[in-house]
Amino acid sequence: MDTTTAPTAGTEAEHALIATLPPTFRWGVATSAYQIEGAVAEGGRGRSIWDTYCRVPGMVDGGDHGDVACEHYHRMPEDVALMRELAVDTYRFSVAWPRVQPGGTGPANPEGLGFYDRLVDELLGSGITPWVTLYHWDLPQELEDAGGWPVRDTAHRFADYAMLVFDKLHDRVRAWTTLNEPWCTAMLGYHEGRQAPGRRHFGDAMRAVHHLLLGHGLAAQRMRAADPGIELGITLNMSTITPATDSPEDVDAARRGDGLGVRLYLDPLVKGSYPQDVVADLAARGAALPVQDGDLEVISTPLDLLGVNYYFSQQVSGVDESGSAVDAAGLPVGREVPTGRPVTAMGWEITPGGMTELLTRLHRDYGLPMYITENGAAFDDVADDDGFVDDADRTAYFAAHLAAVAAARQAGADLRGYFAWSLMDNFEWSYGYAKRFGIVRVDYETQRRTPKRSALWYRDTIRRVRDGHA
Repeated sequence: MDTTTAPTAGTEAEHALIATLPPTFRWGVATSAYQIEGAVAEGGRGRSIWDTYCRVPGMVDGGDHGDVACEHYHRMPEDVALMRELAVDTYRFSVAWPRVQPGGTGPANPEGLGFYDRLVDELLGSGITPWVTLYHWDLPQELEDAGGWPVRDTAHRFADYAMLVFDKLHDRVRAWTTLNEPWCTAMLGYHEGRQAPGRRHFGDAMRAVHHLLLGHGLAAQRMRAADPGIELGITLNMSTITPATDSPEDVDAARRGDGLGVRLYLDPLVKGSYPQDVVADLAARGAALPVQDGDLEVISTPLDLLGVNYYFSQQVSGVDESGSAVDAAGLPVGREVPTGRPVTAMGWEITPGGMTELLTRLHRDYGLPMYITENGAAFDDVADDDGFVDDADRTAYFAAHLAAVAAARQAGADLRGYFAWSLMDNFEWSYGYAKRFGIVRVDYETQRRTPKRSALWYRDTIRRVRDGHA
């Protein structure tokens, strides 16, 4: 790696805030299995819903798929060495369910588990803490064929799979996340059809919400019983949603957005109950959460940490452009209203202040220790002849959001770490390979990895903060 120091990014005020992060703060990077591993037909891996979804014409930009991705399955030692050079102390990665349990039931596939066994040893040998996410959207296709997450049995199958991984790795892995972004699994996968498995049924999405949370709880109970000393959590994607005006319609649209995006998950996880206003909203749409006796006690198994994935916040209105408060289907309008802030290549507004507001609110309302398990941005990267990307825009994004984390800590929020999304460019789901989030550029033709300016800045920032406590 080029050892050149990256140019300073961010304002003096941001630098001062970042410098207040404590010596115990964890610095990491994050990835997910389907986005980087490739080798989809190797080592006994079965098919996932994403293998199927990518073959449906028109569902993924460019007809892209994860068959090769970043070849991490074969290049894992090289990628761990890259992390070590970036000075991170934690790596959050996901385990591919169909690599470990090809059909979603039955015994573990030794070759699949063996890959993660080697990855954990490689990380520990490099002084990097492994942080396992058990589910990052790659449901075995056989379980989807049996009904997927809207079916209660899938929750039990997840807990069984979780224990296959846990039994193999928990002697060396102490930090565990059950699910990544269940909102995306339920809403994008089963309601909006914009991600695998591509279904469009709101009632199924709400059943999926409950069974995802139930699967989390069942796995958490078994993992906790097997090893009480682990750090156990779940990762949710969340944002601050504010009304565009103080009109009753806009205020209610913000309430509904927060209800479906934040409280529908955290209330049962922490408080052991679903929020009544959301339950009423669902009933008005003819949908219900399929709660059975004892489910909420399982779901509210105590957590050690909350993973927060933050990318942007939103301003919403409860009326459409013509002033109507209901849409063509007779449902209440919930419309995003741009504020005019700069946007990323995803069209997402850059809102670091919303991150501070969200984190302080989560601390106030739920009181869990928190980690930023994903935060980052896609921009229209331009590489020079050597493959280097001078991504000043992404670097400034990281500076602003790390300062926002530090500001939340100063306001009293219990923030314990930050993991940049993502270690490297990868398969960006329905966007294929067109959107690049990595701090390391991947040339998909040669698989060459080249740290971008943002990677060098992140490395230097980590070192400066650590040196400040030396």
